[in-house]
Amino acid sequence: MSADHAPRRAALRASLASEGISALLVTDLLNIRYLTGFTGSNAALLVDARDSVDAENGTVICTDGRYLTQVAEQVPDLKAVIDRASARHLVESAEVPDLGFESHVVTVAQHTVWSEVAPQRPLVATSGLVEQLRMVKDEHEIGLLRSACAAADAALAALVEEGGLRPGLTERRVGRRLESLMFDHGADGIAFETIVACGANSAVPHHRPTDAVLASGDFVKLDFGAQVAGYHSDMTRTFVLDRVSDWQRDVYDLVARSQAAGRAALEPGAEVASVDAAARRVIEDAGYGELFLHGLGHGVGLEIHEAPGIGKLGTGTLLCGAAVTVEPGVYFSGRGGVRIEDTLVVREQGPELLTLTTKDLTVV
Repeated sequence: MSADHAPRRAALRASLASEGISALLVTDLLNIRYLTGFTGSNAALLVDARDSVDAENGTVICTDGRYLTQVAEQVPDLKAVIDRASARHLVESAEVPDLGFESHVVTVAQHTVWSEVAPQRPLVATSGLVEQLRMVKDEHEIGLLRSACAAADAALAALVEEGGLRPGLTERRVGRRLESLMFDHGADGIAFETIVACGANSAVPHHRPTDAVLASGDFVKLDFGAQVAGYHSDMTRTFVLDRVSDWQRDVYDLVARSQAAGRAALEPGAEVASVDAAARRVIEDAGYGELFLHGLGHGVGLEIHEAPGIGKLGTGTLLCGAAVTVEPGVYFSGRGGVRIEDTLVVREQGPELLTLTTKDLTVV
């Protein structure tokens, strides 16, 4: 099943109408992909607020000659024009009284050129209109997220089954193998640079893999994700090699309880700061609040980090259909740490868990 992009453009036109803007020039390539399905490296899209789903006469996509065939295949439902200077062409040719632009994307130099080529038309700064729509995933998007999470789950299971987490291996070797297995199990790409952190390195939240050697008794933290058709998964699991000590069991249990509290707080309408607080309170009550060093989670989709941000300073509420992570951690500097992370979808009947690998303490 392919995505139907027309309803997404219709939702954007409704946003433009509420803002009193005649049209929006979309230049962020991920936003163009979201609105049209086009995946080329050069494009601009003009969305005319006066159009309808059945008659998108003023909405047009522009790209260059390299993508003549691709744009016809990927965006058969819109008029396409070819011009290397795609955004400038649309600014010059747009027959609208005013033109919104993505102020969080456009450079001062671009704005200056566009003002010069069409001085009669006001340029109206907007910010995050498409990103706001992207927060709520449709069922097609959720299906792609589900596939990305399944590829990551399967890769991790294969890594453990083949003995790929054992003393004597380096962090880099484990990371490379895990990434290879994600491709073997259906990924188009990796979601981000895989984190493999053993021993004391596991206390570094975003440690980059090194030639550090896994040793018996180590925590090994794996933070990784797969990408399928542009959509990202995100999961963290923390293992123990060979034997587990009492302190490791205690801290793992603490983080697991915090993560469960965070998942349970994912409800439509919940304040994002309250969701963070629900998980953080578990760790604070145990006396380790200062060792939870980051926010609880973030949105995930066409980007690995997108709205909403779930943290102490987060604003706004969760929307039904938002895809988010829940990832508390406790980190003892120089000793080791634990993070447990899932990707979930906010639903009316309770969050849908997409990353299905067990969260029980696993000794390998």
